[in-house]
Amino acid sequence: MKKNQITIIGGGLAGLVSAIHLQVLGLDVTLIEKNKYPFHRVCGEYISNEVKPYLTQLGISLAHLDFKEINNFRLTTLDNKSIKSKLSLGGFGISRYKLDHFLYEHAKRLGVQFIFDQVLHFSFEQNKFTIQTKKNQFTSNILICAYGKRSNLDAQLQRKFFQKKTSWMGIKAHYKLPEFPNDLVELHNFEGGYCGLSKVEEDYINCCYLIKTEQFQKSKNFDELEKQVLRKNRYLADFFDHAQITFKDRIAISQVSFESKSCIENQAVMIGDSAGLIHPLCGNGMAMAIHSAKLASEAVIDYQKHKNRKLMNQSFTNSWRKNFNQRLFFGGIFQQILLQPKLTNLALNLVGNSEYLLQQLIKRTHGKPIG
Repeated sequence: MKKNQITIIGGGLAGLVSAIHLQVLGLDVTLIEKNKYPFHRVCGEYISNEVKPYLTQLGISLAHLDFKEINNFRLTTLDNKSIKSKLSLGGFGISRYKLDHFLYEHAKRLGVQFIFDQVLHFSFEQNKFTIQTKKNQFTSNILICAYGKRSNLDAQLQRKFFQKKTSWMGIKAHYKLPEFPNDLVELHNFEGGYCGLSKVEEDYINCCYLIKTEQFQKSKNFDELEKQVLRKNRYLADFFDHAQITFKDRIAISQVSFESKSCIENQAVMIGDSAGLIHPLCGNGMAMAIHSAKLASEAVIDYQKHKNRKLMNQSFTNSWRKNFNQRLFFGGIFQQILLQPKLTNLALNLVGNSEYLLQQLIKRTHGKPIG
């Protein structure tokens, strides 16, 4: 049995950034991830610029990554209405394949220990965690869970959201289309879901959509789904007519849940999508994952001083709610509007061509620059 000071389960954005933050400050961090880098994840692959100052403070330089600066937003509906706006903070497009691998290499250079294995379960007794993987067993003083939207660990923890079946699934692929603008993120409404388009490195276009499972089940395959459902939005039809897919096939995840989650489970600190998932239409999930890593790392640093676990857990929970509850609330409202064509059209008619009003709506799901 190996003993660790801090263990992180999950090597996505939240897990990697928290590992870097804590290692930079001199703590010994072990991160357990079941997949070897690099690999693709279902993700919108757009990050709000609000996190750039924080990444810079951690010594994470994105300068040599071929990301795309994104400053414009466009929303379209099934009735062929379209509205555009400037993004006040803006953001950048980079694939998870590229970014996660870059952060992994950075963390490894700092001394973070990586274990590529699957966690089967964990327990907390006598002020320490025991983590059982397929190949080994570990103990740890602090445990941070960043394993994503849904895991067998959630079932073992009997988390409430896991008991409820969800009707959402996410689908993603990369495409090539030379005339697609570098600085634009688009959100296209269709029956039973919505699709985001934006450029990432090497001029790939990330196409990621969220759809009701029942809609998907009516189709035999992804091609038929896109033909019968997504192409009813003429903007998406035009995209699929001209774009060339670069993936062998789309990748998908099922059982995507937007139910509320607890920030602490069995004394473990939950971050990223493990703590709460914002609706992808808000384009802010990646930034929230990074921000949650910051909040958790700060709480852990405080724990190293006062050794009060209850205080650490409460501090993190309060910070998480303060920073994210409003975003999640408005994200839920926007999703309900977008899933009902009549409400979507009414909202667009109210907003009209007012860029200011649309920007105010966008701000409700985004934060301020963090550092």
